[in-house]
Amino acid sequence: MDNKIDDTDSFKFIALGGGSEVGRSCHIIQYKGKTIMLDAGVHPAFSGIAALPFYDEFDLATVDILLISHFHLDHAASLPYVMQHTNFKGRVFMTHPTKAIYRWLLTDFVKVTSIGSTNTLYSDEDLLESFDKIETVDYHSTIEVDGIRFTAFHAGHVLGAAMYMIEISGLKILFTGDYSREESRHLNVAEVPPTKPDILITESTFGTATHQPRLEKELRLTNLIHSTLVKGGNVLLPVFALGTAQELLLILDEYWSNHQDLENVRVYFASSLAKKCLTVFQTYVNMMNDNIRKAFRDENTNPFLFKHVKNIKNLDRFEDFGPTVVVASPGMLQNGVSRELLEKWAPDSRNSVILTGYSVEGTLAKTLITEPDMIPSINNPEQMIPRRINIEEISFAAHVDYEQNSKFIELVDPKSIILVHGESNPMGRLKSALLSKYSKFKGTDKEVKVYNPRNCDELSLKFKGLTIAKAMGSIVEDKDKQVLTGVLIAKDFDLNLMKVDDVREYAGLTSTVVKERQTIRVDAGRDLIQWHLTQMFGYVEVLIDEKDEYEVKVMNEVTVNFDNSICTIEWVSGVINDTIADSVVAILMSVDSSPASVKMSSQSCQHSDNAPVLADASLTTRVKRINLILEAQFGDAFTPNENQSGATIKIGKSEAQVDYVNLTVTCSSNVLKGRIENALNRATELVAPLAQRKGLKV
Repeated sequence: MDNKIDDTDSFKFIALGGGSEVGRSCHIIQYKGKTIMLDAGVHPAFSGIAALPFYDEFDLATVDILLISHFHLDHAASLPYVMQHTNFKGRVFMTHPTKAIYRWLLTDFVKVTSIGSTNTLYSDEDLLESFDKIETVDYHSTIEVDGIRFTAFHAGHVLGAAMYMIEISGLKILFTGDYSREESRHLNVAEVPPTKPDILITESTFGTATHQPRLEKELRLTNLIHSTLVKGGNVLLPVFALGTAQELLLILDEYWSNHQDLENVRVYFASSLAKKCLTVFQTYVNMMNDNIRKAFRDENTNPFLFKHVKNIKNLDRFEDFGPTVVVASPGMLQNGVSRELLEKWAPDSRNSVILTGYSVEGTLAKTLITEPDMIPSINNPEQMIPRRINIEEISFAAHVDYEQNSKFIELVDPKSIILVHGESNPMGRLKSALLSKYSKFKGTDKEVKVYNPRNCDELSLKFKGLTIAKAMGSIVEDKDKQVLTGVLIAKDFDLNLMKVDDVREYAGLTSTVVKERQTIRVDAGRDLIQWHLTQMFGYVEVLIDEKDEYEVKVMNEVTVNFDNSICTIEWVSGVINDTIADSVVAILMSVDSSPASVKMSSQSCQHSDNAPVLADASLTTRVKRINLILEAQFGDAFTPNENQSGATIKIGKSEAQVDYVNLTVTCSSNVLKGRIENALNRATELVAPLAQRKGLKV
């Protein structure tokens, strides 16, 4: 395990869009050499290139994967541009419902933006080509791409909306996208992932504002609509074609069923996408909340097959004789059916427009909140239209308020929070509120840091990298040992420890074992060899102990075979084994000249029952005893003379003659001569303490 901090442990975040603004959401995160893009939207207040995130400020060729949170234009509409008109080479992922709706939504976007404009971002062909490259993900299933793991969870914002838990080399990042913790008529609330993230990237759309309870909002909405209709007026509900629109249609369809006095009042869903996209909603009923699934299962009816709502693609065949309710897109009133109806109904004070979604700065929807006296015509901006229509704002936008956002942050318990998707002032207030809430932990291990970076500002955070190796295969059986020895296999950011024999099975790799062999000459007895090795390594396992062959194993890895003064050392090559083998070789090469060897071989020896006893002091016995001592010291290098008057000792190129009569040694090597003289002196003291020092005669 390694928790060292270095430059590669820097987490970087860059907002190419959605930094201190709502619109053109696009965020870049980088860690350990991996790059992920989160969303690719457009800004609803701008058109053409100006609506894009700041793609020129980042090299999109470095992006490994792009995750789309949901299908809304401010989160997904520039995806075809990224895939077809930039150097982006990564893979793109979104949920199944998002992909199903994405195609129809962006087809409509291309049509609307191309009307009377040459500044289009991409064509239908670009959209179709990019569509085929998009990969889908299931909720709660984990996908791994080159060391990046990510899991999708329900976000509760719109059908198919996902928050992503991303993991890179142990660092966990949760990106919420747009999310809601309030159960609606058809969607589940956003989930709390089972694991805690280190970093939370969360929306801050409503800052510190608090939402009105859902039932109260529904009651206020239906009362406003009903009172307008009673006065003979028309009601316009500008909405995104998908998301809030379906929630409102469910409310209206139920309200009309319970109020017979509205039987003759028509409710329209005015969107070219309405029929196609409602089919998607009808298909993915299983991804909605319990109420929808229960109605579908028990009553065998689909709630999205409305009884009182009719669809219209455009206003060519629309006749607003008498009171009418129209749910129309787009929600920001920048163009399309909702803008046409607003201009048509604006001069009449009996009519009402109810803004039910979040209004982005720079759009007509945001301007209407200030209740202007005049509004510009979309066909001729210099022509101003009187505004007498009543303006009401009831937010059904599926975004968290402060209480919901704050509680969710408590539950996921991150160390760092990055705020996105919020106008500068609400985002700033949210940051201040969170810092105040967690101020008691400042300077402690529980300190929570909050950031609100602007577009194109790079945020860099330091994290301790934690590397854990997973034991696999037969090495698991050694789990109780203090030291595990094996091969460490690294793939992306995964480390697996296994024995060499398991490499092919578990890692799919072929392995090669290098076996080393070293042969040297050792002129010493096996007892001395074993003694020296035991002194160094603590324990030596004797494998063979026979007259003609002697073999031991050192540290369970290095084998030493001794045969007629030739030592063969064998081992499997490796950092540790090579070190052990080097030590064994060093010991064997010095064993015949070691002072300890002289001392050990000069001490009295125990022999078999047939060995002469010390009381026998005959010349022949004493010579035999000296021969035994010298043979124990010098092994096969020792050769006694046939007449028992001396011996020859030959080590390498050096040869020594030993004279038992005069107790002298003749040798060209002073080192060998000195060693033999010491051994001879000790031998004579042991075998004949009372003998004359100049000879063995008594």
